[in-house]
Amino acid sequence: MIKTEKIYSKYNDLKNYVINQYSRLSILDRYIIKQLSSVFVLGVIIFTSIIFASETFTQLIKQISLYGMPFHIAIMMIILNLPQVFTLTIPISTLFATVMTVNDLSLKSEITIFKACGISIERVARPIFCFAILMTIVSFLINEFIVPATTIGSKSLAIYSIEQKHIPENKMNFTVKDLGKDGSLKRLFYAQKCKDKTLNNVTVIDISDEKNIKIIQAKKGTTSDYGWKFDNGVIYTISKNGKIFNTSLFEESKVNFGIGDVNEMVKETTDEYNFIKLMKHIKKQKKLLEEKIIVEYQINLFDKLALPMTTIALALIGVPLAITPPRVRYNRGFLFSILIIFVYYVIRALSLNLGATNTIPPFLAAWLPVIIISIVGGFLFYKKAYKI
Repeated sequence: MIKTEKIYSKYNDLKNYVINQYSRLSILDRYIIKQLSSVFVLGVIIFTSIIFASETFTQLIKQISLYGMPFHIAIMMIILNLPQVFTLTIPISTLFATVMTVNDLSLKSEITIFKACGISIERVARPIFCFAILMTIVSFLINEFIVPATTIGSKSLAIYSIEQKHIPENKMNFTVKDLGKDGSLKRLFYAQKCKDKTLNNVTVIDISDEKNIKIIQAKKGTTSDYGWKFDNGVIYTISKNGKIFNTSLFEESKVNFGIGDVNEMVKETTDEYNFIKLMKHIKKQKKLLEEKIIVEYQINLFDKLALPMTTIALALIGVPLAITPPRVRYNRGFLFSILIIFVYYVIRALSLNLGATNTIPPFLAAWLPVIIISIVGGFLFYKKAYKI
């Protein structure tokens, strides 16, 4: 109870601090941040939907169709996969918010009014860059602390649904299919009744072997999360042409439904490590693994810092491009956003591939898009803010 009160007190202190800091901002800063925030939320919704629908949703549909995953588990997995998508959408949503906000100010001649009042473009851009820095920190924290936990949780849900699929409690005269990785039938199970995880009169047809067919019969068996166990039964081994090779009795036989393969999928990979954990892993495995694998790990390590920093670089190039000439009377912010995003991902894909082939160093492979966008953005911003 005391611990809860302390947490609530700290939350109130933080809330009051944020409110006080926001109230200290000038009217101009609050006006720009308000517009940025609303467009940023819209951008997150749009780009998250696009990325999620094109990649994650397709994979979930495959898992639902292949493993018979329940719908409510699929919804939970969708929610758990959202933080990973957010790390990709935060930079481009910040760019979208920057370009749309500045372009809107420019079209309404508010930029011209600001200049007439002695307010420079650099002053107008200050809250935008502060917002971009904040989103950079948020993106890094999500990628470091939330994404690894939610990814493992999503995979655990997948294996849980597969395990529970094979417990047909309170069913009579039912069959269960055990499928391989390619969706082909490996085994077909029939049981007369299942109650309290106890099977009665079980027959199993095993066709996983290319040469032989096995038929297992048992009066009783039990179910578990990982498969079925049969007691005191008989196994008939039959060739494909119908000849009986062998008949053997057994006291206990287990079938694991291929869960071993799924467990391998649930195992945490280096792509899901946070920055510190991956750095320690590289240091530990540097002398044991091939140079190509170490290079991939190093690119992934540097990219964990470069990807959040993209937010600032995109905001830097977005501000000057969004300021329209006085004669232009149409909103070209969305067009510029799409164009910059396209160019950024082309450079990113090129640099990562060059790094993977060891053409350029791992650090440069991860940071090259940020460096190029920052240089171009800095040059354009300097011309707009100080030269024109």
